[in-house]
Amino acid sequence: MGVIYTRSLKKQAEHGGFAQDDTNVMLLLSNPSLKPRTVTSFVETSQIAPTVLKILGLDPNDLDAVRKEGTAVLHGLHFGE
Repeated sequence: MGVIYTRSLKKQAEHGGFAQDDTNVMLLLSNPSLKPRTVTSFVETSQIAPTVLKILGLDPNDLDAVRKEGTAVLHGLHFGE
């Protein structure tokens, strides 16, 4: 069990909740083919795996879930294509 340091009443156990600091998560991607930039658009955690595959030069559609759910790579990234 964890300890939560917050005044928010929106927490759900130790797994967080829907407070501002729970729903905004930073993700840092580093690859020589990516230009430095900050993307602030809404994304979902399900987009991380297909994005990593795309950056590595692999086909995200090789993942069953990506094909079945139509999951897109993260918006705003350009892969030198």
